[in-house]
Amino acid sequence: MNNNRIVVLGAAESGVGAAVLALKKGFEVLVSDMGKIKDNYKAILNEYGVAWEEGNHTEELILNAGEIVKSPGIPDTAPMVMKAKEAGIPIISEIEFAGRYTNAKMICITGSNGKTTTTSLIYHIFQTAGYNVGLAGNIGRSLALQIAEGKEFDYYVIELSSFQLDNMYQFKANTAILLNITPDHLDRYDNCMQNYTDSKMRILQNQTEEDAFIYWADDPIVKEELKKYNTKAKLCPFSIISQEGMAGYVSEGMYNIVNEPTFSMPQSELSLKGKHNMYNTLAAGIASRLNGISDETLKECLTTFKGVEHRLEKVACIDEVLYINDSKATNVDACWYALDSMTTPTILIIGGKDKGNDYNAIKDLVKEKCASIVYLGADNEKLHNFFDPLGIPVADTHSMKECVEACKKMAKPGYTVLLSPCCASFDLFKNMEDRGEQFCHYVKEG
Repeated sequence: MNNNRIVVLGAAESGVGAAVLALKKGFEVLVSDMGKIKDNYKAILNEYGVAWEEGNHTEELILNAGEIVKSPGIPDTAPMVMKAKEAGIPIISEIEFAGRYTNAKMICITGSNGKTTTTSLIYHIFQTAGYNVGLAGNIGRSLALQIAEGKEFDYYVIELSSFQLDNMYQFKANTAILLNITPDHLDRYDNCMQNYTDSKMRILQNQTEEDAFIYWADDPIVKEELKKYNTKAKLCPFSIISQEGMAGYVSEGMYNIVNEPTFSMPQSELSLKGKHNMYNTLAAGIASRLNGISDETLKECLTTFKGVEHRLEKVACIDEVLYINDSKATNVDACWYALDSMTTPTILIIGGKDKGNDYNAIKDLVKEKCASIVYLGADNEKLHNFFDPLGIPVADTHSMKECVEACKKMAKPGYTVLLSPCCASFDLFKNMEDRGEQFCHYVKEG
């Protein structure tokens, strides 16, 4: 084992960033990817002179590493990861590695749903306030690459997935945000909810009295899990149903952040609508006030923020039918919030790579809100078995073009067509963004 040698498994955004940073810090580096490395990432590796291989893992070049940086998309069950563990080689995430080389304050956001919206909103607020702030993690550019390129930010706003948290050990969030915990990615966690929950709770690790933990007080899992943790951080819960002890709450049509003095504004003036976005906005408001954002800037940003792509994004209104792109809804809970916000008869587009989903959570909402369902996946058998008995008209499709055509045939004036798939996109699409972009394209194509 060579302690001056770092191997990076996976050559996408996080892996390439980690490799460049490791090289700049004087390590001997190899990047190894079982798949094909994209040309833009090859160009970065070649520019910095980082050694790489694709299409295979050369065992003798990997198992002599002092440390391995693993891309979050690679499961622990991958053969090379298992061999590295057997060899006693530490395996860490890009965020863990990059965090060693910056003194910036870390505002870290996790949760099963709402991460991207909350992360983007906090970043928007900090930028508007004139803070020297970077955006990283599951959104934006690699934290490691930004540090390698000499970016000297005072703050980083970082979206963290459970996969990233799994391989983080010494890293600390100065402000940690846990939005919710609902079933997701169970296929990566032995179909065990507790394993997934444990990953999410890692957002708390290493926090001290100087740090803050912002969380949804009404989440039943979070409430129970917190009893197991003796966290030293300042606890900052938020709620839309209670006020006592809350750092943020909604009451009588007013949005309130309690931080001497209380910041308040009419709920109707918030740019982000829907119950799920109220949670996101409360978390962002608490984080902003804790980090010195003025009332004036906070109100301006909460009033004007436009949201994020692929999250309840209004695409077009054609022949009096509204089309909404919610491609980011890759689990059942996200779809629940999307359906809950619907106020017109809805055609729901659902399907993709199932992650061990239990659709019972949306069954009542589907019966209440949906005029019809369009299945979109390589294999729709599970969807047929669950939803067909509800007696709602359905269509079976296996491409986005076919899907949108089916929706246009079924839709009537005043309907909403909602792409909120509940599932990962990898059976038919490159990723969630590709799915959403294809939806927008075919809707507008006419």
